[in-house]
Amino acid sequence: MDWVSPENVIAVLTALLGVVVTFAVLLIERRVPRRKRIGYRVQLDTPVGDRVTRIFNGRGDMTGATLVLLRIENDGGVSIGREDYNQENHGLTVRFARRKVEAAAASQAPFDSDALGVTQGVGHSEITLPKVPLNRGDFFKVLVLLTGGEPKDEITVTGPIRDGGVHVNHSATFDDKPPTFSRAARRVTIALTACVITLAAIIVIRDDVPPPIGCARGTLTVIGSTAFEPVLEDVAEQYEHDCAGATVNVDARGSTAGIRRLAEQGPQQGKDGRPELVALSDGPKPDGYPQLKDSPVAVSLFTLVVNDRVELDNLTLENIRALYRGDITNWRTLGGPDLPVRLVSRDANSGTREVFQRRVLGRNEPANSSRNCSAKDDPEALVIRCELDGTAQVLSTVASLPGALGYTELRTGSHPEGLHRIAVDGRRPDVGELGSSPYPYREIEYAYTWNLPAPGSLTSSFLVYLGRGGGQDVILGHGHLPCATPKGLRICGEG
Repeated sequence: MDWVSPENVIAVLTALLGVVVTFAVLLIERRVPRRKRIGYRVQLDTPVGDRVTRIFNGRGDMTGATLVLLRIENDGGVSIGREDYNQENHGLTVRFARRKVEAAAASQAPFDSDALGVTQGVGHSEITLPKVPLNRGDFFKVLVLLTGGEPKDEITVTGPIRDGGVHVNHSATFDDKPPTFSRAARRVTIALTACVITLAAIIVIRDDVPPPIGCARGTLTVIGSTAFEPVLEDVAEQYEHDCAGATVNVDARGSTAGIRRLAEQGPQQGKDGRPELVALSDGPKPDGYPQLKDSPVAVSLFTLVVNDRVELDNLTLENIRALYRGDITNWRTLGGPDLPVRLVSRDANSGTREVFQRRVLGRNEPANSSRNCSAKDDPEALVIRCELDGTAQVLSTVASLPGALGYTELRTGSHPEGLHRIAVDGRRPDVGELGSSPYPYREIEYAYTWNLPAPGSLTSSFLVYLGRGGGQDVILGHGHLPCATPKGLRICGEG
């Protein structure tokens, strides 16, 4: 039986439990009508004789007197206001057959006893009660001293109530306790049980795996870092596979270009005033963009690459800086072949370049001196240096141009034939050594949004997926360290 799994068994048992609870509730619930109703009952009707003279202002002969305690309450399903009493001058009328009212007092009532009116009729007495607003379950009591007649003679309470009426009710076990369950509670219980049963049916019947975390629908554009582009493309494809109805477009043009585009489009109309747009940057954004909010995603390692004609495997940090200052213009100075040094760099929009200048050179690269990366356009330039738009262009140019030196992120995939990586001070980029190795060419990848992404938006969902969900495996597979891992948290926190 393929459907038998711990999740399915628990779901079915939960559904059965919900059904049992529902029927139990229906059996024990006390009926609470949704009409306007006033209920009354006689809680005390007893002879008292002369003992009550001290209570009722020293009245005369009380022989044959009776004392009645009457409880009046709203036992319907809705509140009763003054406007619901249809009599003009008072609310309710209490009639005592064969007895005469000597005195009456209100107890636990929202009105003074003086508001009670007493009239004497032929063979009966009446008390009129004011129009008392009563919320559901509210009550008050009236204590009445009567003479003549006998205990248990008929007592009635009347009074027309709009959309309702007055009736005799009976005491519960706990006299003042309101009904345990309302009709609304019963309906909610039934609805919840139906939901549980439906959920169990879906789990048992469906064949596909539930989507990870919280998926969202719509279209999202991811821009920025070309170094992180391979990761973003794979994560976007995986997210679209896991989350039907979502489209994630990757348009990497460089970290700085991505930050600028996000800053330009941010004020434009998007979901909740926030566009479905994420910019990835190699390192922190430049100053001057206060409304861009960052989310550290991963630690990326970068590497220098050199054409295979240069058979050097290691450069010191000072060698690298001398090459980019123009102090070394031929590889033979470093024990390499007699080839001119050709620096193949990224343009000013590149986060990879920004990281290289900040972490390795400690200064800006020299000015661009060549359009074709092979010969100088500026004869006064100390070194041949060109700028290209993307990482792929850098790699293909270094691989095909003798003496070329460039830089790229640490890609786990194959590079073009014709180039190899260079160690720095004998150290190579290794994710396993992050945090302990002095290898300098590394940086944190940040995801930037215009203000904080709206809850439930595709932007918010994708960022969670990228940093903490299925995207973590993709990040690791490409040779980066997710910030959400224990080691990554420490390194990303240090900046």
